[in-house]
Amino acid sequence: MAPQHLLFMLLICTIWGFNFVAAKVGVGQLPPLLFSGLRFAVLFAVLIPFLKVAPGRMRDIFLIAMFNGAIHFGLMFIGVSLTAASVMAVIVQLNVPFATILSIVMLGEQVKWRRWAGIAMTFLGVMIVSFDPHVLDSLTGVFFGAAAALSGAIAAIFMRRLSGVGVFQLQSWTAAITAPLLLLASLTFETGQLAAIESASWLGWGALLFTAFGASLIGHNGYYYLLQRYEVSLIAPLSLLSPILGVVFGVWVLGEPITTRIILGALTAFLGVGILAIRGKQPVETAT
Repeated sequence: MAPQHLLFMLLICTIWGFNFVAAKVGVGQLPPLLFSGLRFAVLFAVLIPFLKVAPGRMRDIFLIAMFNGAIHFGLMFIGVSLTAASVMAVIVQLNVPFATILSIVMLGEQVKWRRWAGIAMTFLGVMIVSFDPHVLDSLTGVFFGAAAALSGAIAAIFMRRLSGVGVFQLQSWTAAITAPLLLLASLTFETGQLAAIESASWLGWGALLFTAFGASLIGHNGYYYLLQRYEVSLIAPLSLLSPILGVVFGVWVLGEPITTRIILGALTAFLGVGILAIRGKQPVETAT
């Protein structure tokens, strides 16, 4: 890999890793559904020029927007509001084994023992983290994170069947569909939105902009840019640096507790995801 592309990949991983911290700060000042809805509203405002109909592909685009947009991010930001950012960085890695299992069931893909071992290790690592005493009090957030990972995995199945749609075009439709749904969900299930908006600091708004522009525009598009130039077996394992950095940033920036059990569980889960990423033929995308 060319040095400039390696540095670019490291930047993407750093952005994605810090995104967990930004999300935690953001949902600390704004209700999670409102925060997520505003994030996609900002993203949509930037991507309006790419909002073009894709004949014959709109059904799949809608399903991807639902599962990888409204459901995935709605659940994930609720999870972030209920548990530590460092824990969420580990939990959302379940999207990789979930996607592998769904590819077997829905696409008839064949999986050999090494990938089954990766699936088992990932689940084991998440279980170790989940039953840490520091995490048990926020186990509801873990469940929301796992549900978000499953939603993202379902979207990945539809993405594998989608062709002829550019990244910006797909992101524009995802934002257009997701923003109003999450804002409506916020009006239905949350309270105190106006007061939260009025009292939110520049740090909270900065966190929102970071999740929109950093994680989505730079992170996702940069990732696909590199995938067009290098093999998935090279790029996907490198992306595993992002959840590791998510744990590091959560502990370092937010002062979240770190225990031997969390470290052991995280390493086990990341090793399992690494096996799946190296063996897989599809890109592994961290949930951000």
